[in-house]
Amino acid sequence: MKTNCITLCAMLAVAFTLFLAVPRAQAGPSGKLIIFHAGSLSVPFAQIEKNFEKMYPDVDVLRESGGSTKMARLISEVGKPADIMASADYVVINKNLIPKFASWNVRFASNQMVLCYTDKSKFADEINSDNWYEILLKKGVVWGHSDPNLDPCGYRSLMVLQLAEKFYKKDGLYDALIANRPDKNVRPKSVELISLLQEGHMDYAWEYLSVAVQHGLKYVTLDNHLNLGDYTMTPYYKSARVKVSGKKPGKFIERVGKSITYGVTMIDNGPNPEAAKAFLGYLFAADGGLKILKDMGQPPFVPVRTDADGMQKLPPCLKSLVTVAE
Repeated sequence: MKTNCITLCAMLAVAFTLFLAVPRAQAGPSGKLIIFHAGSLSVPFAQIEKNFEKMYPDVDVLRESGGSTKMARLISEVGKPADIMASADYVVINKNLIPKFASWNVRFASNQMVLCYTDKSKFADEINSDNWYEILLKKGVVWGHSDPNLDPCGYRSLMVLQLAEKFYKKDGLYDALIANRPDKNVRPKSVELISLLQEGHMDYAWEYLSVAVQHGLKYVTLDNHLNLGDYTMTPYYKSARVKVSGKKPGKFIERVGKSITYGVTMIDNGPNPEAAKAFLGYLFAADGGLKILKDMGQPPFVPVRTDADGMQKLPPCLKSLVTVAE
């Protein structure tokens, strides 16, 4: 009996040693993950959140959406905690968060501007890609856009109008259009305009193509000279310039026209860096977040892009998913 006990103990000791030697999966991230993002990302990010939480059930994703400039300033000026910031204009991250609050900026998707409407809209059966500006000039037609001081879609809407004056060679067109759009038709974020359209309180609203597709809206597509969706047209887009409010009262920043490019970053002192890295890994995956964006009408960059400095500062676990493109 004594010999059997000694033999059993020896066997257990060997088994325990082998157990310790076998590699085991590390525990996944857990806790709350705070993501601030552009309102135009609400629908795809809702699906990305759902998929991510299935992969990591111990993580609770908390998303807050709004105009990209406003969301970035909540971090940089108000001091609200966040782990990730995704902007409809990657430059917002550069101007508001780098280098004090974030170290890198990854460009992950594009978009284009369209003019949305419904069957209830005045002249819905007449408007097209050639006469849209004539419709917006008509008396009684209610149209609007988001606030350029808070939302990139807002200043991009104004850029489209400036480019239209140049493209159609109609002197004074921009001022005439703005004169037919009262201030009350300017809303804090572009997604607020959707309900106004659907309820028949507004005839036309400027939105991103992805938003129009995701919400089943009718829309007028624009020539590439106007829609800010063609990166090869950026030299042409640069002729459009819009002044928006700066970080301090009375100060202004000039936004210069360029192709629409979305950016995302990880906040350096965010409360949950491990969950943030895992989420970004899924977002950057060609068969993950990027596929969801594509399926929802928003062309992603595959692979996603950053500059050389950004690549050096990226977390090592993300570098294989990102390419360098200045």
